[in-house]
Amino acid sequence: ETDVVESGGGSVQAGGSLRLTCTASSGFTFGESPMAWYRQGSDDDCDLVAFIVSDGNTYYDDLVKGRFTISQNNAKNTLYLQMNNLQPHDTGVYYCVADLTICSRPRTERAWWGQGTQVTVSS
Repeated sequence: ETDVVESGGGSVQAGGSLRLTCTASSGFTFGESPMAWYRQGSDDDCDLVAFIVSDGNTYYDDLVKGRFTISQNNAKNTLYLQMNNLQPHDTGVYYCVADLTICSRPRTERAWWGQGTQVTVSS
């Protein structure tokens, strides 16, 4: 079982920035599998925000392209998400996990690795 700690969330006004961090405590080595950041809203919405693969290539949801940057430090077993020009629709709990299909499952069956970090953006 993999445990991670997501941190760096907070409350900001539209246009603000946050940097999220995900650190694995045990059971997983970064860099060997794709790592993703997800946003889960207060309803059932679940978005794959960005992911990074072992060769460093990245993917971004169209809504965050040009604003968010995903990166990882394999030596520190840490994943990052730099979020700039935040907008109210970015509000939600952000999770990191090595799973690219988790949004396809019902909310109660999404096996997040950590508690997530809350991001709230006000207009």
